[in-house]
Amino acid sequence: MVTVIDTLARPRHPEKANRPETEVLRKPDWIRVKAPGSAGWSQTAEIVRANGLHTVCEEAGCPNIGECWEKKHATFMIMGDTCTRACAFCNVRTGMPEALDQGEPQKVGDAVAKLGLSHVVITSVDRDDLADGGAEHFARTIAAIRTASPGTTIEILTPDFLRKDGALEVVVAARPDVFNHNLETVPAKYLSVRPGARYFHSLRLLQKVKELDGSIFTKSGIMVGLGEERPEVLQLIDDLRSAEVDFITIGQYLQPTRKHHKVERFVTPDEFKAYETVAYAKGFLMVSASPLTRSSHHAGADFEKLRAARAARLGRA
Repeated sequence: MVTVIDTLARPRHPEKANRPETEVLRKPDWIRVKAPGSAGWSQTAEIVRANGLHTVCEEAGCPNIGECWEKKHATFMIMGDTCTRACAFCNVRTGMPEALDQGEPQKVGDAVAKLGLSHVVITSVDRDDLADGGAEHFARTIAAIRTASPGTTIEILTPDFLRKDGALEVVVAARPDVFNHNLETVPAKYLSVRPGARYFHSLRLLQKVKELDGSIFTKSGIMVGLGEERPEVLQLIDDLRSAEVDFITIGQYLQPTRKHHKVERFVTPDEFKAYETVAYAKGFLMVSASPLTRSSHHAGADFEKLRAARAARLGRA
């Protein structure tokens, strides 16, 4: 029997109580997943708990947590579990964060080594309260992983570092293998979905990574089902390629609670396949487009495909 992971019952956002409740659409069969509970899942959870770490898998209520943790894949979320922004789609707690845990980079490095990860994804909450947005903490975490597990490739999923001059340069200088920053949605939806961010700032951030270090793979993702139109998604795909982004992910938005932005519709697998076809035709090295696609889902295997695709393209040049 397949059990659906239901995040609607998680009372994580007392600070968002003023938002009106919205209708929750019934999930179609293609979006349903098995609940976690395997031995591999338990082992991963134990290592995460023992090191006092947070994962976006849990904090954001990711539907793929059972599959990923069974394989000992986890996306570590640094700088605490409280975000300074209140995006309408996100299930991460909003409020004033605590001071940074200066020992966290080493804890992450130790956990990566214990899990024996060949590829790790590091993300964070937004820390608008910090002068550098947490850039130095990202750099220290990358360095700690390099020391504890030298063979591990590192993918980071960063905030936008809005109005944090010099922050991006600090992170890029630490030389992650993949720099991911999600646009999340089309420009017209930013005011209602991602009000604290700016579409063209995020686009420029990704472009600047390539200007600073062309060897770093860049990646970005969006959700669909928020009320966007197909031409808007196609324009966003063009925008990302203009910024020389290597890898695009497109997944179905799932409403965490009734206080969050509602799902306007469930995009069909055929529509995702059509977006994938268009994106590859535009020149992306990698495209992941499906209802359950998430930024870090299958990140390790996708990184190997990225490297192979770049090598093949350079071989043809």
